[in-house]
Amino acid sequence: MKAVILVGGEGTRMRPLTQTIPKPLLPLVNRPFLSEVLDRLEEHGVDEVVLSSPYLESTFRPFIDSRDGSAPRITWITETDPLDTAGAIVNALALLGEEAFFVLNGDILTDLDFTALLRFHRERGAAATITLAHVEDARAFGLVTTDGDARVLEFREKPQDPIAGDVNSGTYVLEPSALSSWERGQRVNIEREVFPVLIESDVPVYGFLSDAYWMDLGTPDKYLQAHADLLEGRLAGRRYDAPLLAADTNVDPAARIGSRVVLGPGAVVEEDAWVEDSVLHAGAVVERNATVSRSILGPGSRIGSDAIAEGVVLAEGAEVAPGARAEGEKVAPGERFPAA
Repeated sequence: MKAVILVGGEGTRMRPLTQTIPKPLLPLVNRPFLSEVLDRLEEHGVDEVVLSSPYLESTFRPFIDSRDGSAPRITWITETDPLDTAGAIVNALALLGEEAFFVLNGDILTDLDFTALLRFHRERGAAATITLAHVEDARAFGLVTTDGDARVLEFREKPQDPIAGDVNSGTYVLEPSALSSWERGQRVNIEREVFPVLIESDVPVYGFLSDAYWMDLGTPDKYLQAHADLLEGRLAGRRYDAPLLAADTNVDPAARIGSRVVLGPGAVVEEDAWVEDSVLHAGAVVERNATVSRSILGPGSRIGSDAIAEGVVLAEGAEVAPGARAEGEKVAPGERFPAA
C-alpha cells in the first residue's frame, strides 16, 4: 500500500516558526510531526510514502536520511513550482502504480483507522473516498452532503451562520483513475476542482464518516491543543508523560512546570521560572523568575529573566528581553522583543 502526504504548504498561519522549519517538521511531543504521520501509516500496512515540496526543500533531507531503513520507505519528488494539493498528487501518479492509495494533508493529527477506511472504499467500489467528521459549527470548513449510502452529492461553501454538519477531515483514498484526466505540471486543487468535477461527472465519490480524533495543526492554538490532547491521552495508541521532558533538559528544582508542558532536548528552565500550557523546542531557555504561558518557544529562543510571555510565538533564535511583558507577540527568527 502506498500513500501521498501533502507537505508543500508554506505554513503561513504558523509563522514565524515556519520561516525556518516546514510545518510537517515542527516538533510534536519532541519528534517531527511527520514521524507521527508515518508511524500511523506503517501501523496500517503502508510501505511507501511519496513526499514533495518546493518550500524549504533542503530541510527535509536530514529528516529523510534519519529514517533510512525505517518503514514506510520515503520517495521524494522535487517540486520546482507549487502545484497545490491535486497537482502534487498527479505529479506522483507514475510512482503509485495501479492500486488505490491514501492521500493525507501533512498537517492533520489523527488516530483514524486507515484499514477500515480502505475496506469501506473497496466495498463501495469508489473512485474516491473522503473522510468526514461531524462538527457542531461548520463555518470554518464548509459542508459535505451525502445520501443514505454515503455517496457524496456536493461540496457546499462555508456557511455564514453556525450550523452542524459533516466536513472534510483531510484524508482520502483515491484510485489512479480519479486523476487520469488531469495533466502533470498543472496547479490543481483537490477540494475546489477535482472532487466537484468527479461528483458532477457521476464518478462514485463516497464519504467515510468517522468519530476518530483529528486536528489541523495549522495555527499556534491548534498546535498547543494537539500537545495537550496527546499529554491527556486523547489519541488512541499514544501515551506520554505529563509534563513531557526530554532526557537532557535542565529544570531548576525551584522552577514550576505545569502538566500540559513539553520541553525539548536541551531546554532550560531556571530558578523560580514558571511555565504552563506551553511547548519549548530544542535549546529554548526560560531565565530565572520569568513566566511563560500558552506559548511556543522555537529552537534556541529565550525568555529573559523576570519577563512575562503570554500567548507568544518565538521563532528560531528569537528572544523576549529581560523584564519585558509580551502578550500575543510573534517574534521573527533571531529578532528581539521589544526591538532595541
